[in-house]
Order: sequence, then structure tokens, then C-alpha cells
Amino acid sequence: MSDILLIADHASNHVPAGIDLDIDPALLDQHMAIDIGVAPLGRLLCDRLGIDGIFGPVSRLVIDLNREEDAPGLIPRESDGFAIPGNVVLDAEGRHARIEHFWRPYHQAIARRIADDRPCLIVSLHSFTPRLSARPDEARPWQVGVLYNRDDRAALKGIAALRSAGIVTGDNEPYSGKVLNATMNLHAEANAVPYLGLEVRQDLIADAAGVALWGDRLEPIVAQVAAAMRG
Repeated sequence: MSDILLIADHASNHVPAGIDLDIDPALLDQHMAIDIGVAPLGRLLCDRLGIDGIFGPVSRLVIDLNREEDAPGLIPRESDGFAIPGNVVLDAEGRHARIEHFWRPYHQAIARRIADDRPCLIVSLHSFTPRLSARPDEARPWQVGVLYNRDDRAALKGIAALRSAGIVTGDNEPYSGKVLNATMNLHAEANAVPYLGLEVRQDLIADAAGVALWGDRLEPIVAQVAAAMRG
């Protein structure tokens, strides 16, 4: 096994049979349902670096794998101003079933991987929309954001490396890892494993050419941070 582990919580827009979100299907291709570009970029980085990857298997509208089990937004009732009616009417039994079928196995798999072969670095890969529907005037100029909570060992190395490469980099922007960091809090910080939380702007990786370009740009950054963590 590699000593780097990549985790992509929101890599899929899959809605399993038997779950009716009662939304326009077009929403499943938008940022509220999936981190656009993350699946191909994550797999490219895994291939280039020879590392293991764990990819979330369902849409964040089914269950948000990057939320605590008891978080209000675990099964979202709305996202970026769009209602999710099928989740609004979900009862306690239905909520419990989604946790047991999707959230718990996903996090158990991550925990087993870390216990079996502790990585020197976890890469948490996400992407962010350049513009929220609910806040269309909000500027999001960053190309990549680095998110972290209390453990900033890899984050500070990553921010420095990204900026040295000429990449417009957000420090806990456009989201703060001190607020949204559930998977890394549970599996990285709780185990004292360094992690690099990357948020790539979605318009940069929305097609194959963008994925290839940002694979080229991020591969040496991840390798550099991992080398620093080994040292």
C-alpha cells in the first residue's frame, strides 16, 4: 500500500434505487449534488502518484459523507437555495437507514485503511463552485483553497508550495476547515495523521483538459508535502 491516502467524499452524484429526492434531475449534475471534476482528478492523482483512493459512492444530496453523524445537514433539506423535498419528508427510520447503508460503511472503510497501514499524509480532495446561486455577487477568486482545523502541519506546507507555483490559493477559503472538516476531524486529526485538504475551483476541472492540467499542477505539490511529512 502507498503511504499517501486520497479521500474524496463528494466524488459521485449517484442516487441509489429506492431513494426519491423529488428534484429536477438536472440538479444532479450541479455542484449541490457532486464535487464537479473531483472523481477524474482524484483518480488521475492516484494513478500518477501510485497512491490509494477512497471515493464517496453516493451524492451528497442522499447523505453528506463530510458531515458528522448527528449534524443537521447530514441529509440536506435544501442546498444553495434549492429544496430537496424527498429529504424534507424523510422520517427517523429513513434517516437511520441512510446512515447505516451509506455513511457508516464509508467511514468504517476509511478507519480500517488507516488502522491497517497508517499513511504519512491524507489528501482530502474537494471542489467548489465559482459562484453560489444564493450569493451570486460573492467573488471566489481562488484557484485552490486549503482547508484545515487544528492540525496545520501539511496545510501550511501546501499553501506555501501552491503559492510558490503561482496558484491563487485560499487559506481556509472559500470554506473554513474550522467549521466544515468532519471527515478529516474524524480520521486525520483524531489519529494525528497530517492531511492536506484541497478545494479546487470547479470551472478549472470541468472537462478532461482541465483535469489533465490540474493533475500536472497538483501532483508535485502533493509529492512535496508528503515528503515533508515523512521527514
